[in-house]
Amino acid sequence: MALRLKADTLTAIKHPAIRRKLAETLDCTDQSISRYIKDNEENGELTKAAALKVIREELNCDDSEILEEERTAAQI
Repeated sequence: MALRLKADTLTAIKHPAIRRKLAETLDCTDQSISRYIKDNEENGELTKAAALKVIREELNCDDSEILEEERTAAQI
């Protein structure tokens, strides 16, 4: 199963305070977080458990509100 953040979630986490918390949690730079948001890769850094925990807490949402599933070729 391939997971990716929803467009609304990406917009919300562009807030500098949330980006800083994500950078601290993922032990990377703010610029890396900006790149992760821009790329929104399937099963990428922003879909790691630690990142999702920060996003859920900051946005007060559950996974169904912040994630979308991508169907892989094997699932079709």
